[in-house]
Amino acid sequence: MGVGLTAAAAALLLTAPAAAPATSGSTACSTSWGSLAKANDRHYSLGTLTDVRSGRHACFDRLVVDVDRPRRSLSYDVRYVPTFSEDGSGTVIPLRGGAKLQVVVRTPAYDDDFDPTYSPANRKELVDTTGYRTLRQVAWGGSWEGQSTMGIGTRARLPFKVTEFDGPGDRSRLVIDVAHAW
Repeated sequence: MGVGLTAAAAALLLTAPAAAPATSGSTACSTSWGSLAKANDRHYSLGTLTDVRSGRHACFDRLVVDVDRPRRSLSYDVRYVPTFSEDGSGTVIPLRGGAKLQVVVRTPAYDDDFDPTYSPANRKELVDTTGYRTLRQVAWGGSWEGQSTMGIGTRARLPFKVTEFDGPGDRSRLVIDVAHAW
């Protein structure tokens, strides 16, 4: 790219998730996360959901949910479920893969006037998972009564972890990492 790096390209480089470092020519991956439910039950979160994105790493695939409030207000429930359903109607949403991980973020994807703050172009494919080792599909379950739901189709029921991060600015991110193996 040379010296003419654009501001957008520089920002992308600074905000892109870093890959796990390799050790001695091979990657040592921790799989001690387990596959049981992970939750932070702070009632309902402040702010709104603004974006959903993903990334591939040496040991795991990642889903990132952006919220326009600091992380101290995030509330979520992430767990494997037998079927993934749309919020409100209960309509089953099929997901590709051997297991279904449900992500509930207790914050709406709409503002106080009920205008959308996140509106996916394709509800069945929130992110492109082509070439991912673990993620097979990410679908939108909707935003209903102050919470937003996504379904992650995974290759199998694999260990996962959930982490909250501050930033950029006064925003926060909920990060779900799903391991490639046990």
